[in-house]
Amino acid sequence: MDRAAPRTPRSPIDHDAAIEERLLIDRCKRGDKDAFDALMRRYERKIYNFSYRLCGNYDEASDITADTFVRLYNSLGSFRGDSSFITWLFRIVTNIFLDQRKRVKARPQVSLEEMIELEDMSVTRQVEDTGPSPEDRAVGAERTDILQTAINSLPEYQRLMIVMYHTESRSYEEIAEMLDLPIGTVKSRLNRARLSLRDRLKRVEEHF
Repeated sequence: MDRAAPRTPRSPIDHDAAIEERLLIDRCKRGDKDAFDALMRRYERKIYNFSYRLCGNYDEASDITADTFVRLYNSLGSFRGDSSFITWLFRIVTNIFLDQRKRVKARPQVSLEEMIELEDMSVTRQVEDTGPSPEDRAVGAERTDILQTAINSLPEYQRLMIVMYHTESRSYEEIAEMLDLPIGTVKSRLNRARLSLRDRLKRVEEHF
C-alpha cells in the first residue's frame, strides 16, 4: 500500500516564512493592498504552474491564475488557518479548473515540467537527474511527451489525482481537503488513476 512521504522537521527558514505569510494574510484582511500584491507575487508562479499542469494551455492557465486571485481577494477573510495557505489556494484553483471544464472542453496540451518515473508500469515520485547527458535528455524528452499525452487523456478527476500527488507532492490529507473527500476515497481514486494511466501506456510500453 502506498504511503505518504514522511514530513521533515520545519527549518528556521520555513518557520520565518510561515510567520511572514501569516502577517501578510492578516494585513490583507485589514485591506492592505500592498500586502495583497506581495501575497500574489509570492504564490503567482506556483498557482500558474499548477493551473498549467491541469489544463495544458497557457491562456487558460493565465485565466485560472487570475480568477484564483480574484476569488482569493473576495474570500480571504474566510481563511482561518486550519489548513496550510497553499492547500487552501490549490483548492480554489481546483474548483476553478473543474468549473471551467464543465463549461468548455478545450483540447488538452499538458506539458509537465517534472517527469513521473515509471518502474514496472507503476507510478512513483520523481527523482531528479542531476547531470543528464544530451542523449539522456533526448530520450527523457521523448518519454515525457509520451507520458504527457497519456496523462492528458485522463478524465479530469484522475488527472487531478496524478498531478496533485506525483507532480505537486501533495499528501493524501491535503488532496482530501482540496477536493473535500475522505482519505480512503482519495487513495482509491489515485489507484484507479494510476491503473488508467498504465492502461494508456501499454501500447507504448517499449519506451519505458
